Amino acid sequence: MRRLPNERQRVLATTIVAGGLCGLAACAFHISATKLYGLLIDRAASAHGNSWIWWTILTPAVGGLVAGLGLTYWVPAAAGSGIPQVKVAYTYRFGAITIKETVGKFVLCALQLGSGASLGVEGPTVQICAGVSSFLSRIARLTPQNRKRMTSAGMAAGIAAAFNAPFAAVTFTLEELIGGLDNTMLIGIMVAAALAAVVEHSILGVNPIFHVPKLEAYTLSKASSLIWYALLGFLSAIVSVAFTDSLLGLRAWFKRLKAVPRWLQPAIGAAATGAMAVIALWFFHVNGIAGDPYKTLTQALLGNLPVTAMAVLCVLKLAATVTSYSSGGSGGIFAPSLFMGGMLGGAVGYLDVLVFHHPLDTVGAFAVVGMGAVFAGIVRAPMTSILIIYEMTRGYGLVLPMMIANMSAYGLARHWRHTPVYEALLEQDGIFLDREVDPDEEGPDGSGTRAEDELGVDARS
Repeated sequence: MRRLPNERQRVLATTIVAGGLCGLAACAFHISATKLYGLLIDRAASAHGNSWIWWTILTPAVGGLVAGLGLTYWVPAAAGSGIPQVKVAYTYRFGAITIKETVGKFVLCALQLGSGASLGVEGPTVQICAGVSSFLSRIARLTPQNRKRMTSAGMAAGIAAAFNAPFAAVTFTLEELIGGLDNTMLIGIMVAAALAAVVEHSILGVNPIFHVPKLEAYTLSKASSLIWYALLGFLSAIVSVAFTDSLLGLRAWFKRLKAVPRWLQPAIGAAATGAMAVIALWFFHVNGIAGDPYKTLTQALLGNLPVTAMAVLCVLKLAATVTSYSSGGSGGIFAPSLFMGGMLGGAVGYLDVLVFHHPLDTVGAFAVVGMGAVFAGIVRAPMTSILIIYEMTRGYGLVLPMMIANMSAYGLARHWRHTPVYEALLEQDGIFLDREVDPDEEGPDGSGTRAEDELGVDARS
């Protein structure tokens, strides 16, 4: 790539290589997390007799302890979901994400997820892929501005591979990272997202994440259901604000907690998550709280869970995710937000069935819409919230209810809490994404260290 005659050709070549390598990195990360799920938390939850109770609590705690030690003494920048870290790198460091940060995110996050943290693989996948893309841009000796563009391409590749959703990857990168339509960056993120999706398809298959055949048949069969879809949007906004406020409040409490060492705090949050998983397993015989949430969420999309289970699992997932994340763990909030939305939507769907005597399949349709509505309220990416559900489920018959619920949740959540969750997390650390650094401020190694010193951005942030 260095031998190519001009910068534009080097950017194109780097984008193509980055798309393929990001797809491979994302698949490796997802396979690692899945294998660890089966080896750790799933085995603990199926232990003989009543020993499963203690193993389900102890396994996440040990995983949190190991992750806490690694995040404190090895790679502090691997903490959190990954999206805020990429935004900081994009705004203040010209997209520079180190190999140490990328490898640390891969190892520690896979371990903590596999041991039972109530977090998701999607945000970490974004940080890992952005790190791969950033590394390639440095190898190709691109200019600071083009290195920054490559980070956006890495984010798009990560979302495309994580959700099997290349179109949503493009809109999310534009909504969350770039903040508008940039034609120069648009080509790069489209190419990277498409190539990452192709690689992911070739390794993991072309099926959507949720293998529910009748999802494609879900439609708005009765206009009277729109009343409940509007209610779902309102409730989704409440859940979104409750989640964000709880996350920020508990995180601030842990930051003030000086009596417990920082490396031990993730173990406390993980043990609490394990205890909530025990409650779910004991009463409802499902485990979407600790470990892989998509198996339980699939049951909600099929309408196979009772209304009480859906309502309780929504509350438990909110509390478990807040404790896992706020205590300093490594993992994302995308999958938990989809889980909470699916459970909330399914519970509201039972109201539609009870009041209007609509078919029981309506419960699954409401669960689909609820996923997108809570995602829109928490992440504040309304276009992505609609596209990502379509691409994950391959169900296109719920356009109108999806738009009503998603935009209601987004508008109300934004009205009640103007600052989005990722910006709020950064502001809690004293980082404000309100100005970009001039290229002249770049450090001699191309990492933007002068800007970091000036802005007070420490390694952990």
